[in-house]
Order: sequence, then structure tokens, then C-alpha cells
Amino acid sequence: MRRFLLSTVINAVALWVTTAVGIGVTIVANGEPLTAGGGNLWAFILTLLVTAVLFGLVNGTIGRIVRFLAFPLFILTLGLLALVVNALLMLFVSWLSSIIGFGLHVDGFWPGFWGAIILSLVSWLLGLLLRPNRPQD
Repeated sequence: MRRFLLSTVINAVALWVTTAVGIGVTIVANGEPLTAGGGNLWAFILTLLVTAVLFGLVNGTIGRIVRFLAFPLFILTLGLLALVVNALLMLFVSWLSSIIGFGLHVDGFWPGFWGAIILSLVSWLLGLLLRPNRPQD
């Protein structure tokens, strides 16, 4: 449970950094963009956390299936297909969020592509800093 909470917080912070860059990835509620500086801060934080959980669920289920099925193509493209898969997963989360009415909004493939790269890098860096090292067996 502690690991899940830490991963959710790391993903939420990475989503916040991704939206702060301003590349066409935003956090929305009722069709209006949310920012940390304006409006209700708690609504922004809650939306980030819910979006991080949704992104983690999509990445953990659909993302694993797609990566497993496309493994030969990952090898053939030397891993570059992973960038496209991550962008498509971000677009899928954006679509799911639009159904719910709040969450992530991505303007198109290329903002999703660059957003996925930023999200991955920030998540990786925060994971290195915040996750404790597990002892080796």
C-alpha cells in the first residue's frame, strides 16, 4: 500500500511538471484548465492525484499488454516504439478523462509524445530520489 501511494504521488508530481511546461498537456475540470496558482488548490491537487491513479492503472494494464505484444517491434526499432506507445497511452488517458469530465487533456499526438517523454523522465528522477533502496537477496 505504501508503494502504491508513493508511486501515485510521484506520478502526480510528474504530471504537474508536465502540465507546467506548457506543451499542450493540461489538467482540466468541467472543460476548464486548472492551474496550481489559480482557483481552488485542493481541487487541482485532487484532480492530479485521481489522474495519476488513472494513468497508473492504464499504464499497468493496457500498457503492459501492448508492450508484451509489441516486444518484437521494440527490438526491431531499438526501443523507439516505446515513445510512441507512451504517447498513445497518454492520449488514451486523455480520452478516458474526457468521459469522466476531469483529468488530463492532451491536444494531439505530438504534445502527447513530448508530454510522455517529460512525464517518464520526471517520474524516473523522482523515483530515484524518493524510493528507498531494497536490500538485495
